[in-house]
Amino acid sequence: MKLALGVEYLGTHFHGWQCQKSNIRTVQQVIEQALSSVANQPVRVFCSGRTDTGVHATCQVIHFETNIKRKNKAWLFGGNVHLPSDVNFTWVKPVDDNFHARFSVITRQYNYKIHNTKIRSSIIATHSLWEPRKLDIVAMNKAGQYLTGKHNFSAFRGSLCQAKSPIKNIEFIKLTKHDDNILLDIKANAFLHHMVRNIVGTLLKVGKGEKPIEWVREVLNSKQRKQAGPTAPPQGLYFIRAFYKNI
Repeated sequence: MKLALGVEYLGTHFHGWQCQKSNIRTVQQVIEQALSSVANQPVRVFCSGRTDTGVHATCQVIHFETNIKRKNKAWLFGGNVHLPSDVNFTWVKPVDDNFHARFSVITRQYNYKIHNTKIRSSIIATHSLWEPRKLDIVAMNKAGQYLTGKHNFSAFRGSLCQAKSPIKNIEFIKLTKHDDNILLDIKANAFLHHMVRNIVGTLLKVGKGEKPIEWVREVLNSKQRKQAGPTAPPQGLYFIRAFYKNI
């Protein structure tokens, strides 16, 4: 049988999602250990979108196959018993044999959090980017609209990106502000490596008045990573959810 689970994690103390040869702490590693304990045999999981070191998730979706029969609540609650406090399962359900957590995704959604205040917060700073300079959120929103739709996003592509094509389709980008907190919400069919963080770093230059709104369009059309802004740090990035037809 094949099962899908929702996973929430705080990425601060993880070296990203994917298991690595060296024995360092990753989200996939602790999840496979937990599920293997419930199954009493090795379990391998696949995710909807791999996250980097320090990046968080509110609803990462994973799937795994097993011939071990357990009730859904045994996978959910039993799995959580074996997980550390910074990661947990939020739901579980059986899925069709042709379901794949990564390849069945229609769209993915990310958030990026910015704490825009002169005084750094010891608590909030660990879960968002601290920016002491006042940001023009209206200008950032206008600049972000140049990136919506289907484009070649090579200018926002990380050097280690393994995607076959830089062509992606962004459904929306919007920024909202509540008190001193700015939230960037972005949804697309897929993302390149560091794409969201590079977009944030680019929009920040507009928000700080260092670049005009139209500059973002020039960056996009250049297809050159060196033309865009710096990569924003990972602690502000959250994988919100993956969208499927049947779950």
